[in-house]
Amino acid sequence: MSPPVAPPGWSRWLVPPAALSVHLSIGQAYAWSVFKPPLESALHLDGTESALPFQLAIVMLGLSAAFGGTLVERNGPRWAMTVALVCFSSGFLLAALGAQTEQYWLIVLGYGFVGGIGLGIGYISPVSTLIKWFPDRPGMATGIAIMGFGGGALIASPWSAQMLDSFGADHSGIALAFLVHGLTYAVFMSLGVLLVRVPRARKPVESGPSALAGVQVSARSAVRTPQFWCLWLVLCMNVTAGIGILEKAAPMITDFFADTSAPVSALAAAGFVALLSAANMAGRIGWSSTSDLIGRKNIYRVYLGVGALMYLLIASFGDSSKPLFVLCAFVILSFYGGGFATIPAYLKDLFGTYQVGAIHGRLLTAWSTAGVLGPLIVNWIADRQEEAGKHGSALYGLSFMIMIGLLVVGFVANEFVRPVHPRHHVPASKEAADGRREQPA
Repeated sequence: MSPPVAPPGWSRWLVPPAALSVHLSIGQAYAWSVFKPPLESALHLDGTESALPFQLAIVMLGLSAAFGGTLVERNGPRWAMTVALVCFSSGFLLAALGAQTEQYWLIVLGYGFVGGIGLGIGYISPVSTLIKWFPDRPGMATGIAIMGFGGGALIASPWSAQMLDSFGADHSGIALAFLVHGLTYAVFMSLGVLLVRVPRARKPVESGPSALAGVQVSARSAVRTPQFWCLWLVLCMNVTAGIGILEKAAPMITDFFADTSAPVSALAAAGFVALLSAANMAGRIGWSSTSDLIGRKNIYRVYLGVGALMYLLIASFGDSSKPLFVLCAFVILSFYGGGFATIPAYLKDLFGTYQVGAIHGRLLTAWSTAGVLGPLIVNWIADRQEEAGKHGSALYGLSFMIMIGLLVVGFVANEFVRPVHPRHHVPASKEAADGRREQPA
């Protein structure tokens, strides 16, 4: 499937909607916490077990992005979006079969493994293309598309909650909800497959600085630089801190205020998940656009430094004030989303656009690691604290302190990021030769 080349006069502003159709669909992953309580009740699981499909999906996201990044660069965004559509939708169908037959391993295999591959390939499918269309505003361009991933749960969370209310929260109702998700997202993602285009040349159709100006580093060389691994650590720490709240958002806010005079209902908890999705989405476009103005290193100082402060406020005073808890969680999730949307532009600044999609894919292994660490820290500690007789906000105090420490580690790693040494740069002759091979006939 060859990349569809934009005809003369094609507007680059048609490319972000194509990316959004895919990212809004795969962003359903952030609404997984809505399914956790019904699955735990229907299949007799604990919190750690019910997090497994989500954790595996994030692991596979990073691994498939890392191993598939070069294929995405070579085959183009339409091929990648098609692969994402097939895997993501098939994952839901397998999960539906697993729920109907009460075979939890099928849910893990479908949603986690197969669907996770769709997440990874779909996530990176438009990034390189968008940066080539918008070299003048890379933070804004990737933010527009990647905000869809953060905003997917804004749609999926209330939609899933309503389906579970209508179909029932037993295994058959969960199966039917998974089936509807799989079929609906297949149709919606096909819009992106049909709409996406790549530039005719290795420069944007509209005026602006050359997409290939400045430093250019290959993916093979990038992973050998300290800058890559500093950014890997930065992303991993920021994601771990955010995903720890997001994966357990619905039961977490319920636990925090269970012993108060105004407990949180299941519907309100689903609304909280949707609100966090809005924060995730807003941060992706808002903070990434801000990074075009103040610089990538400065914006990550905000993500990591202020994020640690927000966690400290929740740990200290969160159970005494719902507005404070919600506000701090909102800010943390906006930083979480902003970190994802800004990282492609940070990579472009350091390594150029030569193989930025493949470099981005390799960096997303940090997301795989964080996808295990965040839920594991929060769920495992909460389960152990519950076994020790604790309840309410006491289930999360220790895990929040750990998150603060991780954010500090990420803050320090960001301070070590420097320009890439010239020995890693791609020779101009090789870059020009590769450019001629990529020109459309």
